[in-house]
Amino acid sequence: MEAFAKTDIGKARDMNQDYYYISPENSEIKIYILADGMGGYKGGEVASKLATISVKNYIENNFSKIPKEKEEILKLIKNAMEYANMIVYEQSKDDKELEGMGTTLEVCLIYNNRAYIGHIGDSRIYIIRDNLKKVTTDHSYVEKLVKDGSITKEEAINHPKKNMLTKALGCTAYAEPDTIEQELLKEDIILMCSDGLTNMIEEEKIHNIVKENHKEAAEKLIELANENGGYDNITAIVIKN
Repeated sequence: MEAFAKTDIGKARDMNQDYYYISPENSEIKIYILADGMGGYKGGEVASKLATISVKNYIENNFSKIPKEKEEILKLIKNAMEYANMIVYEQSKDDKELEGMGTTLEVCLIYNNRAYIGHIGDSRIYIIRDNLKKVTTDHSYVEKLVKDGSITKEEAINHPKKNMLTKALGCTAYAEPDTIEQELLKEDIILMCSDGLTNMIEEEKIHNIVKENHKEAAEKLIELANENGGYDNITAIVIKN
């Protein structure tokens, strides 16, 4: 398992509210986490870091205690995200400056050639083989419109309410993350990224860059997102099985 990650402030923001974590190579538990924070002065920055660290600690403290079965691992991830939600939400109530903060959160735990995923918000996880497969579904107003058939996928790309989320972590007392299990084949590549990347680069181009050179892909994707405008913070984690 190889992992490469990079985050960048982009061209338009004053601070980077994205945050990520990747397990060291020698780590027993392979955990990869990405968060894109939101909310006022410093709020998003605090939320994304707090959520990431809370989930990491919860999984590391509890993984050895559970049976290594699909439902139990997914339940652990869900519990970890609910725990992180409580931590972020409580902090936002304790500090006026952090009121209303929240974050997207992508969690990927790899065990026995399977990816166990937790997802909330509009950051994304893709699996790249011969093609690019989006594993997560955006929790956004625009995604709902597409699902309802009110607008097309093409219309969604430049929709004025593109950034409106239907779910995030830390904004309310309870979180409802999605959990997904995905079998991994040899040579599969997982891409975890914030919307600062996917809003700036077409999926076909993302696929080509990652397939061409997975080791340099995170860097090249961020370079291109900035060339295309860099309107948001940009983060990419590339994991090769």
